[in-house]
Amino acid sequence: MNIQIFGTAKSFDTKKAQRWFQERRIRFQFIDLSKKPMSPGEFDSVLRAVGGLDALVDWDGKSRDLDLLRYLADRRQQEDLVFENQKLLRQPVVRNGRQATVGYCPDVWKGWQEG
Repeated sequence: MNIQIFGTAKSFDTKKAQRWFQERRIRFQFIDLSKKPMSPGEFDSVLRAVGGLDALVDWDGKSRDLDLLRYLADRRQQEDLVFENQKLLRQPVVRNGRQATVGYCPDVWKGWQEG
């Protein structure tokens, strides 16, 4: 497994995800989104793996950019806005190759461990 955890140090669910992998002695790379955002390729890969923006965006967040995102009609413009403002993402984003999850998803990660 080649696990990457994208999140921020302040995110409770990101900390839980890190702890979950540490407890199982699964090596992972933590990428702090506040310091280093996802590359365009990583973002597109995650976007496809989770099924689109609706699953990837934290719609309950407090960012003013969410209002703009809701009113943009063009899907590509929405994707560009989220890519430029990765604080809009639900955390953590956990990647294992071409697979990805958003949020705390230990049931899925367990399947990766077994598979």
